[in-house]
Amino acid sequence: MLHPAIPDNESQRLKALQDANILYSPSEEEFDNITQLASFICKTPIALISLVGEKEQWFKSKFGTKLCSSDRDLSFCSHAILEPEKLMEIEDTRLDVRFHDNPFVTAEKDPIIYYAGMPLKDHNQMVLGTLCVIDSQPNKLDVAQKKALRSLAKQVEILLELKRKNDYLENIKKELNEHNTLLKDFAGVVSHDMKMPLANMIITADILKAKFGGKLGEEGLEYLKNLKQAGLRLSGYINGILDHYESDKIAASTNEEFDVHQLLEEIIDLFNITEDCIINLPEENTIISSNRAALEQIFLNLLGNSLKYNDKPKIIIDIECSHNPDFYYFSIKDNGIGIPKEKEDDIFKIFTTVAKTDRSGNKGNGIGLSTVKRLVGNLGGNLKVDSKLGKGTCFNFSIRIKPQS
Repeated sequence: MLHPAIPDNESQRLKALQDANILYSPSEEEFDNITQLASFICKTPIALISLVGEKEQWFKSKFGTKLCSSDRDLSFCSHAILEPEKLMEIEDTRLDVRFHDNPFVTAEKDPIIYYAGMPLKDHNQMVLGTLCVIDSQPNKLDVAQKKALRSLAKQVEILLELKRKNDYLENIKKELNEHNTLLKDFAGVVSHDMKMPLANMIITADILKAKFGGKLGEEGLEYLKNLKQAGLRLSGYINGILDHYESDKIAASTNEEFDVHQLLEEIIDLFNITEDCIINLPEENTIISSNRAALEQIFLNLLGNSLKYNDKPKIIIDIECSHNPDFYYFSIKDNGIGIPKEKEDDIFKIFTTVAKTDRSGNKGNGIGLSTVKRLVGNLGGNLKVDSKLGKGTCFNFSIRIKPQS
């Protein structure tokens, strides 16, 4: 028996299969009608719609068998997908060097002696599996039967594409509903609790400078300048998040190449840290191509939390960065107050806070981490937290690497 070769585009093919959202899905009448018709036309007792995964093939639809899946190394379909445009027919598997000692061929009951399979492709021409027919005795399809099997395979592809489009529209509808609800709640909180105090702070700084500028001296004027700049920066940040909730403009920004160390150093400078603090940047500096604006917002929130929610005399923050062909991976680990295990899921819900106050005695607004989770998700990545109460917290997140256009 010869094990099937792995296609050259295997990683892309498996991603396409995952994106199709069809693997291990419930049975559907539309697909079952096709396998039943394939069995009738080809005059075989068994017909299958087989999807070839990383380790096994799984049957989206089956007629004439109760088997739901099989090992990929033993599957006939894993050989068929190697030639996407060709119908693979084996009239007698016992005479084929690839299958003569396959356990399905040598089985005492209902052996697979005949196989014919037509590969199934998605909208990007990635092969997901096959429509195949099986018999326990030698067989051969005539020209009309082969043409019919190809036509039925094309109908399966059409159904898969319709399902993909329907899933996409359903996700868009769900996201729009979530956006509308979140935007309404967020805009209310911002307008009442944050934007007006910020505006008052900025205006008051200008009034103080105009009325008492001559008495404050150079140092006092510098404090006023810093106060106004901090207010303007925070106001701009809030407006930026509002733009994100409205249209996801941040996550839709164009990718650009940038230096990770430089990005982090610029962000750290914004905090104007006065506490005893060590921030260890990634050991290796990396030039990455990604959405800089989104990544900056993510780091601003996570580093800000590591600084604010820390009760140790000396704050220690470790930042790590790595990547593989598909993702960038980042982690931010601190020695802060930590998060209770039962609260780890809640911290990503908007307007939810865990700690009563931060290091300076200020109460958080519960917006930052929900924004981070949303941005990471929009960038095709995942976000998770690992924390020990009183010891510290580590946030790990990934960002999908977009292929070069």
